[in-house]
Amino acid sequence: MKVAGVGFCCVDVYEKLGKCYPTGNGIDFVIHLSRFGIQTTVVSVVGNDPYGTMMVDTLCKEGIDTSRLRVAEGETAVFKMDLNENDRVHGELIEGVMKHFYLNEEDLTFIQEHDYLHTDLFGKIIDLLPLFRKKGVSIIFDFSRFLENKDVDFILPHVDYAFFSYERHDSYIIAYMKWAKRFGPKIVTVTLGQNGSLAYDGENMYRQDIVPVQVINTVGAGDSFIAGFMYGVMNNHDKCTYAPYFLRRYL
Repeated sequence: MKVAGVGFCCVDVYEKLGKCYPTGNGIDFVIHLSRFGIQTTVVSVVGNDPYGTMMVDTLCKEGIDTSRLRVAEGETAVFKMDLNENDRVHGELIEGVMKHFYLNEEDLTFIQEHDYLHTDLFGKIIDLLPLFRKKGVSIIFDFSRFLENKDVDFILPHVDYAFFSYERHDSYIIAYMKWAKRFGPKIVTVTLGQNGSLAYDGENMYRQDIVPVQVINTVGAGDSFIAGFMYGVMNNHDKCTYAPYFLRRYL
């Protein structure tokens, strides 16, 4: 089993705290998946600055393949961050070398050798999703909180596992999930923060409450959820198997 995280990566910088962390939806996803024992790789770009070195070192320590993580002249992408108690607050994005990120022919060939690809709205590979899917690569797409993004209905037909983020369980999100499923994803899943999660497979709607933990920072919570969910999928945990401990049928 081989999984590629493709697209946006950055370093979150908390200037008030004097701390910084390598991150990005795909980065957090592959790190957690790698810890489950899945073979993972990152296809992206960092700068030849200390933040870029931090990213490469972190991924290597996690056992993640960085052979297609390019190091370019310039600055690694940075998100300036703050905390509202323990909830993350995104500030200014400095794109750095990510601004000109693209996949070359070697990247395209390399990615097609994988079973799964994870990306998001900022991965800059949306137009290539049909190509990868045609080659047999299953697409995991993290739409995050951008449910009303203009490209959602264009992307969904080329996605196998669609993940969204919302605040609560209400009639809007149920209708939205059913709408999204009609475009073709195998499963549409929505994380609801402290209100748990929902998943819809076209027949049944499943709901699961949260597992109480001490929260220090909410960054990466959704990405770790997606990694756990997809680990179950990759290990053939069908709905009958995982429903009792992960998602229970919503009646």
